[in-house]
Amino acid sequence: MDLGYQGRRVLVIGASTGIGFAAAKLLAAEGAELVIASRDPAAIADAAARIGAETGRSPATATADITQEGAADRLLAEVAGRWGALDGLVDAVGGSIRSGFEALSDADWLTNYQFNVLSAVRAVRAALPLLRQGQAPSVVLLGAAASRMPYPNQIVSNVHKAGLLGLTKTLAGEYAAEGIRVNCVAPGRTLTRLWQLRAEKLAAESGRSVAEVIADFAHEVPLGRFATAEEVAVMVLWLGSPRAAYVTGQTVNVDGGIARGLL
Repeated sequence: MDLGYQGRRVLVIGASTGIGFAAAKLLAAEGAELVIASRDPAAIADAAARIGAETGRSPATATADITQEGAADRLLAEVAGRWGALDGLVDAVGGSIRSGFEALSDADWLTNYQFNVLSAVRAVRAALPLLRQGQAPSVVLLGAAASRMPYPNQIVSNVHKAGLLGLTKTLAGEYAAEGIRVNCVAPGRTLTRLWQLRAEKLAAESGRSVAEVIADFAHEVPLGRFATAEEVAVMVLWLGSPRAAYVTGQTVNVDGGIARGLL
């Protein structure tokens, strides 16, 4: 199926690794014109080189840490200078702190809020003028299945990712009349670098192997395994495409069935 990305101008934030990188690679393969961004200039340059080598289409790069005030505005000003409009925004910035409630300070809550929620707010707000000039513009945010089924010892992520559901639904309603669609993809357990690092830490603490730790977490997933970043990125690609023209305000889980709620 042709998803209609040929020539579409798309910015992917958080594209140096994980789901953001996988989404950018698939977008390039579909013919999109890309700017990919992350806070690490060396990592984003390497990502662009790998995407170019694998797809034959080398994206432009930018360095921005959108958890910092003003960074999203500067990034979108750079995109405006390149294109003058934007057809798609993918915001793949996010993370979590693994901790019980009482061990978390105000600083922990505020830092993670900037990382998981305020970064998305800043990205969308800065992108809106360019999206208004785009063709069938869309926004895809990256959330987490924890927004619908809170995980133990991840209360910060549980709360903030639930906030992204509210942000998605509200933005979709507010900007639907302007033709701007806003959706969210909520991954479950996905074998990214962050999960690999978490598994290594837990393995060291428990005296088990990394493979055993990952297998233990995979047992809780009905499909019995972790997702790959590419499996999640496929949903990012579809929701952001003109093929999903009648879909907005939705948070779609790609979680192997781990979130068992009806809604």
